[in-house]
Amino acid sequence: MRRRFWVIASVWTLLHVYVGVRLFGHGILRGEWLVVACGALAFLTVAPLAALFGRKALPFTSAVQGVAFTGMGLSSILIVFVLATDVLAVRAWGVDGRIASLATVAAALAVTASGAWLARRPRVVRVAVPIADLPKDLEGFRIVQVSDLHVGPTIKRRFVQRVVETANGLDPDVVALTGDVADGAVGALRQDVAPLADLHARYGKFFVSGNHDYYWDPVGWLREVERLGFTVLTNAHRLLRRGTGTLLLAGVTDASAGHHMPGHASNPQAALAGAPERDVAVLLAHQPQSAFAARAAGFDLQLSGHTHGGQYFPFNLLVRLFQPFVAGLHRLEEMWLYVSRGTGYWGPPLRLGAPSEVTLIELHAAS
Repeated sequence: MRRRFWVIASVWTLLHVYVGVRLFGHGILRGEWLVVACGALAFLTVAPLAALFGRKALPFTSAVQGVAFTGMGLSSILIVFVLATDVLAVRAWGVDGRIASLATVAAALAVTASGAWLARRPRVVRVAVPIADLPKDLEGFRIVQVSDLHVGPTIKRRFVQRVVETANGLDPDVVALTGDVADGAVGALRQDVAPLADLHARYGKFFVSGNHDYYWDPVGWLREVERLGFTVLTNAHRLLRRGTGTLLLAGVTDASAGHHMPGHASNPQAALAGAPERDVAVLLAHQPQSAFAARAAGFDLQLSGHTHGGQYFPFNLLVRLFQPFVAGLHRLEEMWLYVSRGTGYWGPPLRLGAPSEVTLIELHAAS
């Protein structure tokens, strides 16, 4: 962990040195203004590292963490823009270096502000999933998926309340919360996640763990989610009946859970243990990579999150190097997989090219 920190910190610092040289190396600022600009760049270098790696040890307030994470977003966008101006050789076009620097900073600030505005406004995404031999009594069955809330430094009670109101307005049969509910201690965030108790669904609301749920107090968070009225599916299932139709809803722990808690290794096959006959089987699994084991176990549909769709450029491109499925509806042999872009966000309060969502999944008979 220590070695990884120093590698990340070194690369991050060198990138900011590069940005400083490219932005301020044209005499755009002098004297005290140059000192102020270099100080701001130093803050953008240090604050995100402290927020990421020192949150548990340092007495940061939510406001300080919010500034630090916003700075992280601004920094990453600024780095991309400076790299882009060099790759495109903008200054070779005859553009004055000072003008290019001012335009780069202004564009980075504008994009950061736009991304912050979009991050706070999850949209409703409606997805129709065709299921073979779906009985009439399950036609139009509605699953509202909320994923990756990441309640914490910059996501608080008001945001959660808006999400709950949106989800309830979709008239769900089931609410599925597919992991990463919070980033912080239960005691510190209990009031912020409290509106989740007001989620309503005809056949219940269900939760499966995400990787972030194991970083703080996994036992405490699982108990808190249960206290809020959710059924926690830890490699387990429930049978739901609507008329003569039966839907098996199962859930597995996060793909990394076995490294954090004994007995929590993710196992789609175990989630079906003792299951009776059913018309359709749906699996809740935080990470899309569980889909291969889910298909082998015989599920018809898996609902996942985790990726955030990349959250913002350029990470929405890079995430494809680490995840087989990034966002949207996919077909994996005979099984469907839907990957939510997430309802909240992690780290920088930004969304660019990967809008946040509350998802309405509707089951329909395949034609």
